[in-house]
Amino acid sequence: MKKMTCQQLGGACDLEFQAETFEEIAKLSKQHGMEMFQKQDSAHLQAMQKIQELMKDPDAMNKWFESKSNEFDALSEIQKPSIK
Repeated sequence: MKKMTCQQLGGACDLEFQAETFEEIAKLSKQHGMEMFQKQDSAHLQAMQKIQELMKDPDAMNKWFESKSNEFDALSEIQKPSIK
């Protein structure tokens, strides 16, 4: 299990997501983004606008996605508390 924040994934806040794979964490981030869009959160809307600009260039979007995936892969696993 690894964790990344909304901000690490291109978002606007420090909400932490935890997942086993980058695909899972990207899905959690997307769900959060949809919630923030529905709430019309201005900081998240600005972050989404940047991602939308990136999406206009498929190569740039693929490089961004790959860099985030690599960042996830480089993270240490979350240590589970030991039970005594």
